[in-house]
Amino acid sequence: ELTTEETNAQAREMFEKAVMLDPNFATAYAYLGWTYFENWTLGWSQDPQTLERAFVLAQQAIALDSALSDGHRLLGIVHLWKKQYEQAITTVKRAIALDPNSADGYVGLADILNWAGRPEEALHLIEKAMRLNPQYPPWYLWDLGHAYYLVGRYEEAIAALKRMLIRNPDFMPAHAYLCVIYTELGWEEEAQVEGTAFERLRPQLSLEVLRPRIPYKDQTVLERVLNAAYKAGLR
Repeated sequence: ELTTEETNAQAREMFEKAVMLDPNFATAYAYLGWTYFENWTLGWSQDPQTLERAFVLAQQAIALDSALSDGHRLLGIVHLWKKQYEQAITTVKRAIALDPNSADGYVGLADILNWAGRPEEALHLIEKAMRLNPQYPPWYLWDLGHAYYLVGRYEEAIAALKRMLIRNPDFMPAHAYLCVIYTELGWEEEAQVEGTAFERLRPQLSLEVLRPRIPYKDQTVLERVLNAAYKAGLR
């Protein structure tokens, strides 16, 4: 898991050493790229070149091994955060074609579809991934909870996000979306608890600074999420 700043930094150091030891190690470039990607999307870095660095590392990984599914998956997810939705979908579908039994590939595509306004399709992909990998990592539950939220299945969204936090208590987006859901339901006390957890974990970036990063294709969804966050007292 690369979802705390400390573990992300440790992983980056490890993958940088791997690249130094073997400059042709394609997988190391891909996972080094993931550390930069998480650094950007979770708000630890304010430098826009951080996302670009992830993009370049994904391209390097693919140049070294064009059949590396993980490289294509990273490239596709970076396309998403550049708000290049069709390229993102096409690229992650390529990753799946290269490794049809990779559960991570299906969840990667589901993640893109959630942001692109197609959460019903995302749900089916996540369910398929969970069947392929019953010992799935916690972040599958984030994508599941996000999809349930987007289709209005709030109880299931809450359950998925709570399960996520049991396995990874410091995953900031899960706290943020629980706060949003509870606010939309009018559950003020629960929203306050999750909002406090979010404030404890989030980097020193305001919601207005984070706003242009968040890759919802439909801006009305973005405004709905942010309005609930503001109503909960987040800034």
